[in-house]
Amino acid sequence: MATGKLIHTLTGHQSWVESFTFSPDGKTLASGSSDKTIKLWDVVTGKLIRALTDSKNCVLSIAFSPNGKTLAVGSFDNKIILWDLAAGQIFASLSGHHQGVLSIAFSPDGKTLASGSFDNTIGLWDVATGKPIQTLIGHQDWVESVAFSPDGKMLASGSWDRTIGLWDVAEGKPVRTLADRNHQPVEKIAAFWAIEL
Repeated sequence: MATGKLIHTLTGHQSWVESFTFSPDGKTLASGSSDKTIKLWDVVTGKLIRALTDSKNCVLSIAFSPNGKTLAVGSFDNKIILWDLAAGQIFASLSGHHQGVLSIAFSPDGKTLASGSFDNTIGLWDVATGKPIQTLIGHQDWVESVAFSPDGKMLASGSWDRTIGLWDVAEGKPVRTLADRNHQPVEKIAAFWAIEL
């Protein structure tokens, strides 16, 4: 970041890289691809640590849990897979969306997972049980990005309907919709900072 110089080029996927994320300690980078694999990379050396494969469809979204022990993977087959990274095994498969899962995010305490889908909905899931908590409905197009507030009480969602939705997580209700129809679809919400409500 200080010099702007290229450190590593990570090669190994056989198709588009659809998603990537750093582990909480910054030592590992996870990448998900249309080649149906997830790869874990050593940030310092640029070397491949492990490849995770199970999905029969392209991987659209990935997210580390806050403690770095779990990797959530959303794919084109409408499912979310939870990987135990220490064991290298799947411990849960979450089903409920009717189309591919474009975005996922853990709450700051790691207990809840949010997912955005091609089906225009947002799912809230209990990570411990793998069961759905509730479905948030309000967007008129694909939900491309989701992000929790630092205290975990609110969720922001970005959609191809050119709006950002703000949701009360506990109540499952919309708080506000931020809209500017002249702009492009909201594909990514990189971080959720303080918003004056």
